[in-house]
Amino acid sequence: MVEFDVVELPPADHPAEGETAPDFTRPLVNDEYWEDTSLSEVVGPEPTLLVFHPMDGSFPATYLYNEIRDRGWETTATVVGVSISTPYEHKSFIAARGIDSRLFSDPGNGVAEAYGIAHELDGMAGIEEPRPAVFLLAADRTIEYVWVASEWPEFPDYDEIQRQLARTE
Repeated sequence: MVEFDVVELPPADHPAEGETAPDFTRPLVNDEYWEDTSLSEVVGPEPTLLVFHPMDGSFPATYLYNEIRDRGWETTATVVGVSISTPYEHKSFIAARGIDSRLFSDPGNGVAEAYGIAHELDGMAGIEEPRPAVFLLAADRTIEYVWVASEWPEFPDYDEIQRQLARTE
C-alpha cells in the first residue's frame, strides 16, 4: 500500500459562482493533435466542465478521469482538463486512459495562477501545479458551480457534480 500524508492547503482565491471564468489560450490536446485554443472557443451551448488536475499519470488524475468516463459526463457536457503536463504527456494519457475529453497543456501553471488555485508541490522547489478543481460553466462562461480542493489529496463530490449537470439539462 502506498502511504502518503494528507496536507491541508491554504485558502484559495478562486473565481466564485456567478462570476465569469477567466479566458485563456493554451495548447488543447486530443487523441490526434493539439493546437492553441482559447477557453471561450471551447465553451458552447452545452454545459462545460473545466477540470484542473495534477500531472498526467498521477493517481488523482487517473481516478478523476476514470470517474468522469464511468459517469458518462463526456456525453452530457463538454469536459476539458487543465494541467502542467506537456501536449505529448496529454496525448499519451488520453490514449492510455481512454479519455474522450480534450486537455489544455499549461506547463508554466499560468492558468491555475489566474484562477487562484496554484499549488506548490511539497519537496520540489519551484514546481507548481493546479490544485484539483472543477468549474461548471454556462455558455457565456458564467460559473454555475465550483469545487476546489482544500487538502491534498482530495477528490470532488462526484454526486454533487452529477446533480449540477442534471440541473443544467
